[in-house]
Amino acid sequence: MIVEKAANPHFEDFLFDWSTKFQFLVGGYGSSKSYHIAFKIIIKLLEEKRTALVVREVYDTHRDSTFSLLEEIVEDLGLSGRIKCLSSPMQIRFPNGSKIIFKGMDKPGKLKSINNISLVWTEECSEVKYAGFKELLGRLRHPKLKLHMLLSTNPVGKDNWSYKHFFKDEQNKRLILDDEKLYNDRIVIENDTYYHHSTADDNLFLPESYVEQLEEMKDYDPDLYRIARKGRFGVNGVKVLPQFETMPHEQVLQELRGIRDPIERVGMDFGFVTSYNALYRITVDHERKYLYIHWEYYKNDMTDDQTAKEIAEFKRTGELIRADAAEPKTIRYYQQQGFNMTDAKKFPGSRLQYTKKVKRFAKIICSDACPNAKAELENLTYKKDKQDRIVEDEFTIDPHSFSAIWYALDDYEVSDLKGDSIRTVSKASLGL
Repeated sequence: MIVEKAANPHFEDFLFDWSTKFQFLVGGYGSSKSYHIAFKIIIKLLEEKRTALVVREVYDTHRDSTFSLLEEIVEDLGLSGRIKCLSSPMQIRFPNGSKIIFKGMDKPGKLKSINNISLVWTEECSEVKYAGFKELLGRLRHPKLKLHMLLSTNPVGKDNWSYKHFFKDEQNKRLILDDEKLYNDRIVIENDTYYHHSTADDNLFLPESYVEQLEEMKDYDPDLYRIARKGRFGVNGVKVLPQFETMPHEQVLQELRGIRDPIERVGMDFGFVTSYNALYRITVDHERKYLYIHWEYYKNDMTDDQTAKEIAEFKRTGELIRADAAEPKTIRYYQQQGFNMTDAKKFPGSRLQYTKKVKRFAKIICSDACPNAKAELENLTYKKDKQDRIVEDEFTIDPHSFSAIWYALDDYEVSDLKGDSIRTVSKASLGL
């Protein structure tokens, strides 16, 4: 069957390239990436008998997005008499037996009944949970046909699973593809994945007024401008710690040796299955108002006795560990094992007060030997409420390293940069 339809030049090769298992399309608003994925799937299903699965996080959003787009292309191709677009339930059937079915990850149980899926399109994949993505990989199977998964998204924060899985996961020291290379090359094939980057400039059918609207975002919303106009990953929202920076470990140690009166602290946050045991050594340069993060222990799925063995050096050194007061039984266990551990104060509003305390440091310098602290804190952003207002004691992730640092700084007060404040001095430091 021969069909003719105009395509944007930047997508022409993409339409017919099925050389990889994964195809990851990221771009700005109006770049036509979803349109060309839909067109590509229709071409493929006309050529081969396949069952394609189209997924979004919420099932009901298909009707006005993916289903509507596919139906529009079928009509534009003049094939509405042969390709049936059924609305209840949403399904598209082809004359050769191919079909497209639509599911939402908000109803994951309905995925289990699907068989012989050889092609999956995950639209707005960054909205789908990572567990959902892995579930889809399990659904992608066919005894004969080559398997393909297409993923499309507007770029979001670098803490999103889609960035970590397909580009860079600093926490687990995985580099698949530098996103800067994709922005420069526009199309990259790497690790059985076809990467494609696009912006509104690649869509020749867009009105100029739409592009002008995108350009205006530069003045009033730089974050949205980066996403919508440039189509680039980055930090979404307001950074909690804009003064955070990373430094080579040897350089950090050299700077620590130069501090005249260092304040050395240890803090620990407890976790088990989904959260982490996070233990940190930090040092404060009180004169310059610098905070150094230079040693970390960061593990989950560990029982207390296993963790106690792995951090046994603290029992030998006798360093005071300030820990999460919400876990008195755990603290008591470590005390019984010979650790010098105490509870850090918690009180109504303590999260906000601890956050403000850390923000008062002029610089927060993290050793590159602490990759988990870097991954959590470098781009840590505030959560927003329904009115798009910042919530000052809530964040877009659960940063266990931040909690451990809060506890480490218990009983220490950072001088306000506008003036001086009282530094808490313990009896031990006075020799009493």
